[in-house]
Amino acid sequence: MPITSYLAHQAFDPEVIETMSAAFVAACDALHLKVGDEATRVVAEKVINLAQRGIRDPEELRTITLKEFGLDESGAPREWTPRLRMWPVRRRVQGKAQRGSA
Repeated sequence: MPITSYLAHQAFDPEVIETMSAAFVAACDALHLKVGDEATRVVAEKVINLAQRGIRDPEELRTITLKEFGLDESGAPREWTPRLRMWPVRRRVQGKAQRGSA
């Protein structure tokens, strides 16, 4: 799944396109995206934007792309996200309250 179809007449050196393509494919793989998924366009735009800002390392492009979507390097939600931390704590508190009232 090359990134070239998302470049929209933007000029990049062939080496940069190769780097962006590697990061794009790796990020899409981590997110389990397939060719034709609408989300691939959003991932491509993020990789292109980061490359325009000067990031040229494919691994760094992939990692930052995933982080910008609130994900860790594996594509899973980051544990420190406050919303994700709230749920287990709330369940523990509710469980203790229910056990205490029984």
